[in-house]
Amino acid sequence: MKIVLSGYFGFDNAGDEAILHSMIHAFRDERPDVVITVLSNQPEKTKQSYGVDAVNRWNLKEVIGAVRSADRLISGGGSLLQDKTGPKSVLYYCGVMAIAHVLRTPVTVYAQGIGPLASRASRLLTRQTMKKVDQLTVRDEASRALLREIGVENDIDVVPDPVLGMNPEVIRAAPDADYIAVSVRSWPSGRAHLRKIAGTLDRLLEEGERIVFLPMHGEEDARAASQVLASMKHSGHENVRVLDADAPLEEKQRTAAEAKLVVGMRLHALIFAAAGYTPFTPISYDPKIDAFASLCGQPVPVHVEEDNWESSDLTAAVHEALDQRDTRQRALAAYVTPAKEAVQKLAAAVVS
Repeated sequence: MKIVLSGYFGFDNAGDEAILHSMIHAFRDERPDVVITVLSNQPEKTKQSYGVDAVNRWNLKEVIGAVRSADRLISGGGSLLQDKTGPKSVLYYCGVMAIAHVLRTPVTVYAQGIGPLASRASRLLTRQTMKKVDQLTVRDEASRALLREIGVENDIDVVPDPVLGMNPEVIRAAPDADYIAVSVRSWPSGRAHLRKIAGTLDRLLEEGERIVFLPMHGEEDARAASQVLASMKHSGHENVRVLDADAPLEEKQRTAAEAKLVVGMRLHALIFAAAGYTPFTPISYDPKIDAFASLCGQPVPVHVEEDNWESSDLTAAVHEALDQRDTRQRALAAYVTPAKEAVQKLAAAVVS
């Protein structure tokens, strides 16, 4: 069987690379002879990293050739059909699915997070594209609700994020963890959230905690970490460090999974934590954060675009999470354990 994977791959984003890693392993576990081609921004690097075929996602001739020869196109996972970052994402991924439709290659929408879809054009294009796919799965109820709202009537299954199915030998919890992992990112509304996070981290350092910044999106997140450090009184403290922006995916996974707590903005930093049964305190900037936190039973204390919180509120939420670590681990297990099984079942259904 030949499959083509279309997602935000080859951009050095740890979350999306973890999605790709997890999907490849899940498909090969179910069907060792599956031939996988990835549409990638860095095809040579993707080939070397995962032992798959890859083509340039921007080369129309190569994309058409890959999709034409495939038994199935898999679009996902991740937040591909959204226009919060502009209209190009919806146009690109719907365009790839349209190519598959013209070539009569079956399409699976795989564990995607849908939305936001603010523009009428994005909603129309998404609706028309989704109506033509053969299998439609999303990663949360909010995504299914949005698709229903815009008029998609297909069967829609809600499935876990593929990263939750990561190999337990690669990622595991550490009961004696002695640090807090922190994932931050910049945001168009300004740096107020970074200054507030800095205040919380200063307080935690004063209380004897160790802090490890986890740059999920390479240099972009490393710069955000530097901005937090610039606002901290204790930026030079021996108990604070920034993980290398180019650290291997497995190291980033372990850094989240082996922490005592993850305080984070990036969705897949939280998913890395959940996969290792590590409690997390989300700093939300998007409904996808709230949706995942709700599934995992982890409260969302603050939202980046709201002005109704200070560093003291985030500090209090971190203290509460640490005090309730055992309870929150049980809440995670109630969702994550069956989710890991569901991830593998979905992979089996796709390549069977």
